[in-house]
Amino acid sequence: MKMKTLMLGAAASMALTAPAMAGRGDDGHLNIIFWQAPSIMNPYLSGGTKELSAASMVIEPLARYDENGNMVPWLAQEIPTVENGGVSEDLKSITWKLKPGLKWSDGSPVTSEDVKFTWEYCTAEGGGCAQTEKFGNVVAVETPDDLTVVVKFDVPKPFPYAPFVGAQAPIIQKAQFKDCMGPKAPECSEQNFAPIGTGPFVVTEFRPNDVITLKANENYREADKPAFATVTFKGGGDATAAARAVLETGEFDYAWNLQLAPDVLKKMQEAGKGKVVSSFGTLVERIMINLTDPDPKWGDERSTVKHPHPFLTDPAVRKALSMAIDRPLLVEIGYGPAGKLTCNVLPAPEIYASKANDACLQQDIEGAKKVLDEAGWVPGPDGVRQKDGVRLSILYQTSTNAVRQDFQALIKEWWKQIGVETELRNIDASVFFGSDPGSPDTFQKFYADVEMYANNFDGTDPESYMRNWRCDQIPSPENQWQGNNMPRYCNPEYDALTDEMAKTGELQKRAELAKAMNDMLMQNYIMLPLVYRGNVSAHSNSLGGVKINAWDSELWNVADWYRVK
Repeated sequence: MKMKTLMLGAAASMALTAPAMAGRGDDGHLNIIFWQAPSIMNPYLSGGTKELSAASMVIEPLARYDENGNMVPWLAQEIPTVENGGVSEDLKSITWKLKPGLKWSDGSPVTSEDVKFTWEYCTAEGGGCAQTEKFGNVVAVETPDDLTVVVKFDVPKPFPYAPFVGAQAPIIQKAQFKDCMGPKAPECSEQNFAPIGTGPFVVTEFRPNDVITLKANENYREADKPAFATVTFKGGGDATAAARAVLETGEFDYAWNLQLAPDVLKKMQEAGKGKVVSSFGTLVERIMINLTDPDPKWGDERSTVKHPHPFLTDPAVRKALSMAIDRPLLVEIGYGPAGKLTCNVLPAPEIYASKANDACLQQDIEGAKKVLDEAGWVPGPDGVRQKDGVRLSILYQTSTNAVRQDFQALIKEWWKQIGVETELRNIDASVFFGSDPGSPDTFQKFYADVEMYANNFDGTDPESYMRNWRCDQIPSPENQWQGNNMPRYCNPEYDALTDEMAKTGELQKRAELAKAMNDMLMQNYIMLPLVYRGNVSAHSNSLGGVKINAWDSELWNVADWYRVK
């Protein structure tokens, strides 16, 4: 029986052309502001959205997702399927065909060897690749000729589109990165700051955590694109200043991730210089629980699996922390129409959204107290609960912005009501979401008890995303803190579910497995979902071609942007 490959909402091809408004470079300069500044241009060395977005202007995947979640060919000629012969009948290999004539920005040809090298680079031992889950079950990448790439899996893969698809898995040039394998990867500053790419722009200067300047790629495959000759990609500041720079002063053309109260954005938009745009994908603001001990006394072993957390390993404590949170209030004050209630880390597409955890929608302070009482955590003289000499005292960290600090203040008060002491810490977003393995302040290092941020995934299939919480995804000194399993959760039963999903073809069964993984994380309170967020950005009225995309990089079609005349 022929088994069809899965592409939920995917299309094999789609025209992605903007109005023919200008030739290459005719529209002059483009100003983009990300108040979280990129620290690197290599998404394989950072899981931060800001790095993925900036890099997507320069390096590209074989295929990506459009604004509706449809899979579309990019560097590849078409999306391989069983029907067109691109996916083998046994589902253990997928064959991609590169578009002929592709060139790197340095003028050299793009070949299948570059694609194969990208896999070798990310899976090299000691490399600390931030996207290893994209290459799960890949055992070989073969290159029969310069334009053909055959990806082989060790199990049948009904969804074989994780490798080399989306902003998280672009192709890098072998000639440029060949001496940057394994432990050498983070040392290659020139390559990591200015990758040679196939995208519409080329880096001319990169100042980490500050400004990127770019120019149009003279070797871009579409002769009349991009319309802009140069780009300034400004980082830093805060969401308020970024929004104002587009909506009120008109200084910038595009501002990303405007985490501001809805009434604030509405008032800014009334200035008439730009408009707010939003799109719902899979973005969830959440609190991550550290199951390991971040105490500095452990030195280089702090926040590693060698030292379990003194009280957050108790499920009762984690459950009580969740029960104390008023999620409807957080949605109302933080996001308004750009936020939805959720009790899941996997809120969409609808087929994958579990209904098994909806108890979290109702705050229950008294219930949380009872859970702690029954677990033996009793209030001490200062009101802070303790047991066996251990006090429930939490360091709660996040990145710096107004909405997150409002959330911190509210949650601190709710936790105080149940007898938990909380110290708040906020870190500049460029540092918090940075890629420096030597920094003590990154969200991967997690030198705190809990931390808050948002996360999502490319496309509409959650297989790779749910692999983030496998045992082998735990950040550690050995992988240069680049894993995606921030809570340091390790459960062989969970890993087995990811293995099962990897070889399951029937869509409903895949949905059941995804929900089971989500429910295992939620019902063990490994993380506490707070808000299902829409992506909210803004662009000037003079900028055309923007299609905000919650399924890929927001800058996915920057080659099609143009100046409205």
